[in-house]
Amino acid sequence: MDVRLDGRAALITGGSKGLGAAMARRFAEAGADVAILARGAGALAETERQIRQAAQVRVVAIPCDVAKAVELERAWREALRQLGKIDILVNNAGTSRTAKFEDITDAVWQEDFDLKLFAAIRLARLALPGMKERRWGRIINVLNIGAKAPRPGSAPTAVTRAAGLALTKVLAGEGAPFNVLVNALHVGLIASNQHHARFEAKGLDEAAEYAEMGKRIPLGRVGEAGEFANLACFLASDAGSYVTGTSINVDGGMSPVV
Repeated sequence: MDVRLDGRAALITGGSKGLGAAMARRFAEAGADVAILARGAGALAETERQIRQAAQVRVVAIPCDVAKAVELERAWREALRQLGKIDILVNNAGTSRTAKFEDITDAVWQEDFDLKLFAAIRLARLALPGMKERRWGRIINVLNIGAKAPRPGSAPTAVTRAAGLALTKVLAGEGAPFNVLVNALHVGLIASNQHHARFEAKGLDEAAEYAEMGKRIPLGRVGEAGEFANLACFLASDAGSYVTGTSINVDGGMSPVV
């Protein structure tokens, strides 16, 4: 199957590294123009350079803290100015912040909701009118498997991600009459910059750590960002034209909940 996104324009939050950068590269390879948002200007510029080098599409890199409404709206306007439209929205920004429940302050809860839920709400609110008018749109919410199977000690992330799952269902129902398809992808253990930074800070051997993590997964290994990006590209394309309102685990069989 040749999955193509020619003529489409995508906006991806958390687009400078890891899953976000992998999705941006895959979408560009499939022919889409892409806007990537993230806080770190340096990493954004490098990812933009790599995508431009690999694909003949328009690439827009916009430094932005998506947890701040004013910055998000400014970035949205800039993406529209440069790309003309946004057909595909990927809400990917976030962290895997967790703590013991009693230790989580109101401030931490608010930060997590602003970053992972309100950013997605605000961007969807900005994107939907144009998608409905063109009668074509895709929204992909990147969550984690804890949204469906939360463990003790997995707040605040599991809670905000669960809210993101509910948001996905609401948007899917409202978007369906306009051919706006909305789905969620749930991350399991995938090699990422967050893992790399943690291993490096602790002086751990990355290959050995990933091998140990793989023992917890039925497939016996940690996933790759490119594998995740392939599925996102399918959902963003016309090949996924009858898939909406669903949530798919990308976790090598790790989650106890389908």
